[in-house]
Amino acid sequence: MGIVQIIGLGFIVTLLILVIRRDRPEMAVQLSLALAAIIFLLVLSKIDVVLTLFRDLAEKAQISSLYLNTLLKIIGIAYITEFGAQVCRDAGEGAVASKIEFAGKVFVMVMAVPIIALVLDTIVKLIP
Repeated sequence: MGIVQIIGLGFIVTLLILVIRRDRPEMAVQLSLALAAIIFLLVLSKIDVVLTLFRDLAEKAQISSLYLNTLLKIIGIAYITEFGAQVCRDAGEGAVASKIEFAGKVFVMVMAVPIIALVLDTIVKLIP
């Protein structure tokens, strides 16, 4: 399913939510969560192509798989964190969304430690 179909599905569900929200607000939240899950599953299949390309490029550039995997995990954490926070905001839970974003930032920082250590080590080796 392409982006146009996903956007179309999003518009349809948005219209349904606008109609339903007046009478059954809990159903509107459930529709929003269902759409989020469907979009997430549809996008997952596209990510495999990108991951394969990154791995091939890293192999050609002789970049350690440890650093590539770490970088890909950081990107994944950032996307999933943003996605989860937006779902919470859609449900009217801005405070929960903020906590999810905070946790995502901490996880990114922890995951980045090996890359930061490598950069610092490289800088120290370059200094006479």
